Amino acid sequence: MSENNITYDDIKEFESFFTMAPPFILERFAKKKTNFVEKFKSKVQSFIDGLDEEHLNKLNIVLNTDTEELQRVMNDAYEQSGKKQYKILANPKYKEFIEININALREMVN
Repeated sequence: MSENNITYDDIKEFESFFTMAPPFILERFAKKKTNFVEKFKSKVQSFIDGLDEEHLNKLNIVLNTDTEELQRVMNDAYEQSGKKQYKILANPKYKEFIEININALREMVN
């Protein structure tokens, strides 16, 4: 991880998590500000349980990143990968959706 800012390389390891839902479902959840983590709790918990300590530490850094910064990285991730889920997550109008789900993820990890 870079010292001050996270980059696409930092979140790339978690790509399977960020792209778990097809884009049309993710966007529907984002519009409704759905707690995606709660809705897919067993799948998310399974993902977390499969992480070793190093990856858990990296995930914690991502989870503790400011929402605007995280959305900037999601935009970079979209530009580099072309994955529509990143474009949805980068949209400023879905900031509250990001915050709801980051908080739910923090609770599951801790």
